[in-house]
Amino acid sequence: MATVAIVGGGPAGLSAGLFAAKNGLETVLFDGDDTWMHKAHLFNYPGVGSVGGSEFVATARQQVDDFGVDRKQGEEATAVAANEDGFTVTTAEGEYDADYLILATGANRDLAEALGCEFDDDGTVSVGLDTETSVANAYATGAMARKEEWQAVIAAGDGAAAALDVLTKEKGDHYHDFDTPATAADVFGEIADDSA
Repeated sequence: MATVAIVGGGPAGLSAGLFAAKNGLETVLFDGDDTWMHKAHLFNYPGVGSVGGSEFVATARQQVDDFGVDRKQGEEATAVAANEDGFTVTTAEGEYDADYLILATGANRDLAEALGCEFDDDGTVSVGLDTETSVANAYATGAMARKEEWQAVIAAGDGAAAALDVLTKEKGDHYHDFDTPATAADVFGEIADDSA
């Protein structure tokens, strides 16, 4: 059983997966490859001068893979449900259980509706600043919770926030993911060793 299940392989889902796995949470991510990023070109993403959306996604996928996310490429989540231990994500290939659920499906809010999440008057999933929905331990990110704010950088930030909120619940206090040059060298050394 995973600690975190993430549905969606765009900037929000990949960011959530990166933060969760980098900080030791067993993470499964369902990437149906439906992200709008394949139609985008980024000039407005800090730290990125100019990159095609598909290239950006490929880089982000490699990052989550390097940190050990169990990325189910092409495996679309068809249903999500709360259970006594957390959540079950259903795909055509099977069922996966997790303690926490992060929904990162862009403007498609069908899974949030089926899960029983509350919605705001504008049709977005109702969340607080912590991105948690009305269903305990289920989070909604990016365009799911933001009317007409479909920006990669906003989605990635929401995905990171959701993962940090889960990490706070799991590890206690308010969890921060802040690397220094020394810790970055440690992390990238481990990745290089694992890749060899």
